[in-house]
Parts: sequence; structure tokens; C-alpha cells
Amino acid sequence: MNSNGKLVPREPLERAGTLAPAETTGGTPFVHPGWDAERRQIHLLDYLVILRKHMWLSLAFLLAVVTVVTIATFKMQPVYVAVARVAVDREDPNLLPFQNSMYYEMYWDVENYIETQAKILQSETLALQTIESLQLYKHPEFAGDEAAAPAVTVPTTTGEPQPRPPILGAFLARLEIKRVPNSRLLEVQFESTDPQLAARVVNTHLHNYVEHNFRARYESTTKASDWLAAQLDELKIRVEKAEDARLAYERENRIWTIDEKQNITTQKLADLNTELTQAQADRMRKEASYRLAREGNVDGLPEVRESQVLQELVARRTELLVQYREAEAQFGPNYPKVQRLKVQLDELDSTIAREKKNIVDRIESEYRAARQRELLLSQALEQQKAEANALAEKLVQYNILKREAEANKELYDGLLQKLKEAGISAGLRSSNIRIVDPALVPPAPARPQKARNVLLALLVGLVGGVGLAFLREYLDNTVKTPDDIEHLARLPSLAVVPAFSLVNGRARGVRMLKSAEQEPSRASVALVSHERPQSQISEAFRALRTSLLLSQAEHPPQVILVTSALPREGKTTAAVNLAVTFAHLGDRTVLVDGDLRKPGIGKLLSLSDGSRHAGLSTYLAGVSSLDLVTIPHPVIPNLAAIPSGPIPPNPADLLSSKRLQDAVNQLREQFRFIIIDSPPVMAATDAIVLSVIADGVLLVVRSGQTSKAAFLRARDQLRAVRSPLLGVVLNAVDTSSPDYYYSYRYYPYYQYYGSEGPESRPSADR
Repeated sequence: MNSNGKLVPREPLERAGTLAPAETTGGTPFVHPGWDAERRQIHLLDYLVILRKHMWLSLAFLLAVVTVVTIATFKMQPVYVAVARVAVDREDPNLLPFQNSMYYEMYWDVENYIETQAKILQSETLALQTIESLQLYKHPEFAGDEAAAPAVTVPTTTGEPQPRPPILGAFLARLEIKRVPNSRLLEVQFESTDPQLAARVVNTHLHNYVEHNFRARYESTTKASDWLAAQLDELKIRVEKAEDARLAYERENRIWTIDEKQNITTQKLADLNTELTQAQADRMRKEASYRLAREGNVDGLPEVRESQVLQELVARRTELLVQYREAEAQFGPNYPKVQRLKVQLDELDSTIAREKKNIVDRIESEYRAARQRELLLSQALEQQKAEANALAEKLVQYNILKREAEANKELYDGLLQKLKEAGISAGLRSSNIRIVDPALVPPAPARPQKARNVLLALLVGLVGGVGLAFLREYLDNTVKTPDDIEHLARLPSLAVVPAFSLVNGRARGVRMLKSAEQEPSRASVALVSHERPQSQISEAFRALRTSLLLSQAEHPPQVILVTSALPREGKTTAAVNLAVTFAHLGDRTVLVDGDLRKPGIGKLLSLSDGSRHAGLSTYLAGVSSLDLVTIPHPVIPNLAAIPSGPIPPNPADLLSSKRLQDAVNQLREQFRFIIIDSPPVMAATDAIVLSVIADGVLLVVRSGQTSKAAFLRARDQLRAVRSPLLGVVLNAVDTSSPDYYYSYRYYPYYQYYGSEGPESRPSADR
């Protein structure tokens, strides 16, 4: 409002989808209490709401699954399963020829062996034997036509190949072999609609398996026996030839007592070697004494030091020497006694010298004798070596012939022993396969398990129904709740308008706030705010009015443009009811039909057909004046309308003319509120053109129909031209939906400052 007390248009300022701040317009902007808050966390109640929303879809899926499974279960023919257990023990290595028990124990692979036996139980050859034994091709369950059934024979490796009987696949499909964990047991199962047949097939199959195992062992033993017999005949000839060759060599080389002769030669060689070693040691010892004597060091010889004669002569000479020196000292050198002692000393010295010479001569003689003995022993040893080598050369070939003869003989004896063992093994009916539990007639069918199938169907149906509900909710890309608006587009949700259902073009009724007895059977949705002021729809539009008036208490928006993203979202109805609620306040309100493409204001207000008489298009074309096209409502006071007039060929050009701005300025002076209905934003550019001259833009979104992409696209187009977006009106909301049951059931009452009736008149001045 300016200084003259007139309303002036508010500056189209907007930031991040919010209203202009208070400093810009001088008022206090209205902010929805929760639209700008952080998005709340997902709660378990949200999932329960989704399940309740799609409850009938989930229940229908659950019922369909349970019904189909139940019908199929009760129509299925009972199938009986006979079970038998067989133990697969380790093979006895002593019963098979050429089997080393120690090697067999170390390298016997239990897992692979049991797995091999399981595959044998499932082999086609064994299956054909069982089929032939029981003549299953005559049984109705497998074919039933005895005349048409082909002859089933067990295939062999010889002869012409046979075609695969069709019954074989059916038999193997019913046969199942399982390994019992942590054991050597195999579980054989066969299923059939006849319990007697199931047990009989399992027992017959196991009997054939045991016979097959015995027959395989018998055939292998028989083949081994035949091979051993052939080898023995050949080996016998080889033994005879080897023995003849050994004897001929003995006669040729005269080797009869080879062991005794070889021992004598070896012993003699060893003795000569020992004696030669001793002779060499003796010769070296005597050579050392001999060389010491030749060097003149006779007194250092061991023989001299150890000689008793020399020791006595030396002792006697020492005594005489003492006597001689005493006598010489007493009597002098010429004394006869001294002379006699001197002569005795000289004789003893000569005797000692001769004795030493004799010892040296003896040492030399012994040295020469030892040397000669060493030479003779060395010659004898060389001769003995030559003789031993000659004997060894003869024994090499002899030992070769002897070992070959002995080896052939041992091999012959071993093969003969194995042949006898093979004959014994072939006669024994021993097997490592043992039937632990033969198959008994099953007392009850294994399937169908009716209770289990129904419970599984119930579980699958329940899980599938829940998943289908969440999938449908995930695929639903429409705007449904105020939370979607506030957190998707960051715009306030100004009002939530309940749905007004139509069936075959007739109004079913309006959900009223009153009791069911007071609810009318028919009502006009366009003027519901006037005709049914206590209805929930009327309350929603009054809440919208209050939100607009309190958005800026000093300067509420005067020119309000109502548009939508797509057609058929209820923008025209929203514009009419918003204008009616403003008129109820006593403020002069004009409703302008700015939709020059598909007008609807005239019909909704029960005025003359605006598309045939003068209206906004005739005024913009310069044909009519503004007063002429402004029509007061005949019933609702303070409400006037400007219909669209004839539909022009170029609506966007007319709306872009200066005459529209002049008309709006003129209407500002005459009316307190100006409500303009425009085409959808996504359908034409008319709404973008009209949004520039408006003080605020209301975007109408149809709940459950407007896609989020279209809604955001419309918002972005309005923001691109800096349109003053006031907020969003969520239209056609199904208040009975679980989305609104908990938080939005009484949305119009508590979301925007409570309820207000027609008598409540919050004005812009309050």
C-alpha cells in the first residue's frame, strides 16, 4: 500500500523458491512451519503406510498365489519315495592279484571311490538291467502299452549300437542317489505313484548293483588268471634257457666251488696285504736305526742303550776308571798298579768298541733282511691281485647268468602263486558292497506336502504382495503429499484440497465436515466454497486464503495468478473457489479468465458463455472497454468476473500487449484482490507471460496425477522469468488414503492456523 492508501504490486523477488524477505516488501513473509526444514528420517510407520495404501493389491496377490498353489497341490497325484541304504566298504586287496596291500592302504581315495560307485548306481546300463528285470515298460506309469513297448536290452561294447529307449530317461529322472554325510553310505531313492513299485524298483536296482559289482570283480579276476597262465608258459621257457646258460658257463670256466675258491683267494689277498704292511713298517724302523748308525751316532741307537753286555762293560769301566784315577793320584802314572789298571781300561774300551760294531753290523743285516722281505711280499701281493682279478672277471658273467636265472625262477614262482590266488578269488562270492537298509513300502506320499505347499504359498504371496506394494510405490512418480512438494521443490504447500469424485459425469458428493446425515447428495464443486461453506473443500480454500493474507500482513499479494503444470489439474476450480473465499471477507474481488485457449470461468460461475460474448480477448483487441467486460456475480456479493471472450487465434500475443498491463493497473484501483486463471505452464507460454504482471503465483498440483518431472519443470519455467511463486495448492487429495491418514487427515484445520467459517474475516490490515 502506497502513501495514498492504494495497493501497489509487490516486487517479484524470489530466492530459492521462497517469498521475498521482509526488508524488501516491508512486511513479514509467511513461511510454512516445516517446508524449509530438513527432510525427516524414514520411519517404520512410513513402510506401514505404504502397505496399508496398497493393501488390496497385496491381498489380491496373496489370494491369487495361495489359490493357485492350493488348487495345483490338491490336483497333483501323490508320489511315493522308497529309500534304501547301501554301505560301500574298502576293497580287500588280498582278494585281487597284483595288489600291494600297503600301497593300497596309502593311496586309496575314499571320496573318489564312493563318488564312482554313486555314478555306477546311476549308470544307464544298470538302469536298463533293472527295467528289464521288472519289465517296467509294461507298467502304466512308464508306458503301459505292452505291445507297443520296444524290447529293452542291456547294451554291450560289441555288436551294432542300439537306440536309447525313451523309458530310460523317465527311469533315471525318478532315481536319485545321495551321499550320507560323514559316512560311506549311499542312499538310493526312487519315486513312483505306486508305493509297492517304488520299493520293488529300489531293491531290484540294489540287487543288480551288487551282482554288477561281483561280476566286475569276477571278470577282472578271470582276465588276470588268463593273463597269468599265458605269462607262466612264456616265463617257464625263459627260466630253462637262463639255467642252461649258467651251467654251460660253469663247465667252460671250471667253476664248481666258486664260493670256497673265491673266499680263499680273497683271504690270501687280505693276508698278504696285512703282512706287506707290517713288513714295510718293520723295514722303516730298521732303516732308521741303520741310517743313524751310518751317521756315527752309535750311542744314540736303541739297541746300544738296551744292550745288557754294553751296560755291564760300561759299568765295569767306570769302576776301573775310578780306581785308576785314585791310584794315579796316590802313586803316580808309573806305578805298576796304575799301569795294570791302565791296561785293563784299554782292554775294556776295545771290548766296548767291538760290541758296538757288532750291534751296528746286526742292525745293517736286519735292515737288509727286512727290505728283502718287503720286496718279496710286494711281489707276492701283486701276483695275488692278478689272480683275484682274473677270478673276478670270470665271476662277473657268472653272477649275471646266476642272477638272471634266479630272477626268472622267482618271477615264475610268484606268478604261479598269484595264479593260484586268482583261482581262489574267482571262486569266492565276496563283495565290498553291503545293503544296510533295504527299501520298505513308504506309508505316506512324499509329495505333494499339502500343508507345506500352502504355507509356502502363503509366505511367497505375503512377501510378493509386500514387494509388489513397494514396487508400485516406487514406480509411482507423481506428487501425492505436501511433503513431496516441500522437499522436492522447496516450495510451501499452502493448501490441501480434498478430492471431489465424479462418476460418469455426475457428482457423487462432497466429503463434508458434518455428519453423514447432513451430507448433500449433489453439489457444484466450482462454487462449493459458497454453497457448502462447512465442507472440507471449503475449509481447504479458506486455509489457502488465510495463508495468502498472512504471508505478508502489511502488503498481501493483490494480483494472484493461478496456474498448473498440466491440464485437468483443477486450476480453474481452485481460482474460482479462492475468489469466492476472498469475496466472503467483504473485499471486492475480480476473477479474470486468462485462459484464452480453453476458458471455463463463465460456465463455472453460471454466467453467459464468455467465449461468445465480450470478454478479456475483446478488451485486449480494443473492441470493448474494461467496464463492459467486467460482470458482477448475480448471487455472490463482492465478486465480479471477466470471462475470456471469443477465443483468439493468437492468445500469447494478446496477453503480451500493453493493454493487459493497463487493465491490471485499472483493476488494482477498483478491486482489493485480482485472481487470474491461466493456461497450464507446460501447455502454452500464456502463464509465463501473465506471471510477470502478478504479485504472486499459485501452482496447482493434482495429487496422484501430476508427475514430479512435470511439476519441477513448471517450477523451473516460472523461476526462469523470476515469477513470484507463493506456493503450491495440492488438489484432489484422497483423504482416505493412508498417506494422509496419520499426518494430514485434519490438515486444513491444524496446518494453517485452525478452522474458520464464513464469518471469519482476516483482512490485510490485520
